[in-house]
Amino acid sequence: VSTDFSDRNSVEQACAQVLAGSRVDVLVNNAGTQERHAALDFPLADLERVMAVNFTSVFQLCQALGAPMVARGEGKIVNLASLLSFQGGLRVPAYAASKGAVAQLTKALCNEWAGHGVNVNAVAPGYVSTEMNAALEADSGRREQISARIPAGRWAEPEDIAGAVAFLASPQADYVHGVILPVDGGWMAR
Repeated sequence: VSTDFSDRNSVEQACAQVLAGSRVDVLVNNAGTQERHAALDFPLADLERVMAVNFTSVFQLCQALGAPMVARGEGKIVNLASLLSFQGGLRVPAYAASKGAVAQLTKALCNEWAGHGVNVNAVAPGYVSTEMNAALEADSGRREQISARIPAGRWAEPEDIAGAVAFLASPQADYVHGVILPVDGGWMAR
């Protein structure tokens, strides 16, 4: 089902379409966007779009697709937070705020839904080689600064994040609730 995560009505329609024909056992909220501007110059329209995609749609999806999970007493929700759930970042105040909100939403939903058999957790990726980070990777100075702080000595590949998501969505994580799991090559340990 295709949807525009920046449009509440589109997300609502997508949820209705999914629920009309499917049972959702696992929800992975992986959509994300980012805008880079100095905070003093950050356009409010960009802030609203980043918050809509990175946070509001996550809440909508959790609410709509989590309701049947709570009702039947089982389900897994894995949200994609970020290292910037813990740190402020540079020139990305909307992204940092949205991912901080995702981390707190994960904990809040855990508090409400764990007793109903629904696991709500998050993965907080570090620097991942994706299209969203292409500008950072292309800036050799910034890439070198970032890479020097990663004990693993490399940026993550999407598969590195997928393994953590798969674990949190599996029966092996049945007693894992409310965790924000950094998958960062050791960045947070440095």
